[in-house]
Amino acid sequence: MENKLKVQIWSDIMCPYCYIGKRRIEGALAQFAHKDAVEIEWKSFQLDANFVASPEDNLAEHLAEKYRKDIDWAQEMMDSMTQNAKNSGLDFHFEKAVMANSFNAHRLLHLAKQHHIADALKELLFKAYLTDGLNIDDKTVLTQLGLSVGLDAAAIAAVLESDAYANEVQQDITMAQSIGVQGVPFFVFDNKYAVSGAQHVETFVQTLDRVWSEGDFASKITVLNTNEGENCGIDGCN
Repeated sequence: MENKLKVQIWSDIMCPYCYIGKRRIEGALAQFAHKDAVEIEWKSFQLDANFVASPEDNLAEHLAEKYRKDIDWAQEMMDSMTQNAKNSGLDFHFEKAVMANSFNAHRLLHLAKQHHIADALKELLFKAYLTDGLNIDDKTVLTQLGLSVGLDAAAIAAVLESDAYANEVQQDITMAQSIGVQGVPFFVFDNKYAVSGAQHVETFVQTLDRVWSEGDFASKITVLNTNEGENCGIDGCN
């Protein structure tokens, strides 16, 4: 390993645990002696690629219907995630959430990746959906968020008015499927070890230390944690 540790993170903006996972890996990096040598690469994933939003959408009702549960179950799940988020310094407001298809946001993230500002845009997209109640599929919202991290207005428009980076989004999703990703967030460390879910900071610290100390690459990814908690998949959030 050339003193560079790459962490690839598959996530969806519509996934609450992905925002929590972002905070936890950041907390781990703050404790990691070699944090300046770590490179984060955000990978696209969609929990519901075929979702079509409508103005009447209500998140609690949608979750209850999708997973064949009642409204109380959906509300309890959202309340639990809200408290979980607070423990990571995040402020979720599901009552304001505007449901949307995240495909265009992922395309814009690929533009940001070209300018090495994907992490900053990812942060704003999470906050827009989970805290501020903004529509992350609205072109005006996406443009404002892109501008706020330093993207060029013309470049943003060129992406949003075309199918630019659509292939890159699909390639990320196909790659996730090829390595057996069942839910997000999903973290791959130097293409060697994987951690599934928004695990505790200590788990990420241990993984970073282990990968750094071993100092080489392997073609086969080994999932270090066996529990599938604190992630979101096509069948719901755990």
